[in-house]
Amino acid sequence: MPNTLIIQEPNLPTRLFLLFHGVGATSQSLAPLGQILAEALPDAFVVSVQAPDDSDVGQGYQWFSVQGVTEENRVERIAAAMPAFVETIKYWQQKSELTPEKTTLIGFSQGAIMALSSTQMVEEKLAEKVVSLSGRFAMLPYKKSINHTEVHFIHGNQDNVIDYRLSKLAYDALISEGIMTTYDLIPDLAHTVNQAVVDCLLERV
Repeated sequence: MPNTLIIQEPNLPTRLFLLFHGVGATSQSLAPLGQILAEALPDAFVVSVQAPDDSDVGQGYQWFSVQGVTEENRVERIAAAMPAFVETIKYWQQKSELTPEKTTLIGFSQGAIMALSSTQMVEEKLAEKVVSLSGRFAMLPYKKSINHTEVHFIHGNQDNVIDYRLSKLAYDALISEGIMTTYDLIPDLAHTVNQAVVDCLLERV
């Protein structure tokens, strides 16, 4: 997998963490967060995955195009990108010899959209947990089972890219379906990751 970063590869890993960056970024963008995870969890296989397509916003890479994106066409674009996303997850599960029950997907922004959407668009369970950093569902969760995947939202209340209220709406929807989910709202945080996010993330995983 070109340009994807293996941050930590223990001899006998017990957990797999896959990090998915936002649009216009690279696998390097989440490397510092991956390093923190690796230091906190020395038995974890930690990978920062690079999106497959060149970004159409001028730099970096993307999971799907955001040119002319609307609420209506976003779902179609995610669905088109999903097979390659799923293939990537399975590739690292095979390489680490770890099952979905030992896998956590951590996405930031567009990476979070892909990870969250996988729980709705893919019949099989891909991970035990999904952690959304400044992310959202493309559409509110509608599957009752959501493949029994835990979902954790961490969002800043000053995010001007993806409104934190979209995380709260999804959290409420999942709670109403009896799904294990958490929602952490970080004060004074824009569309980024800070120490408070890191602290929440380590608590949730």
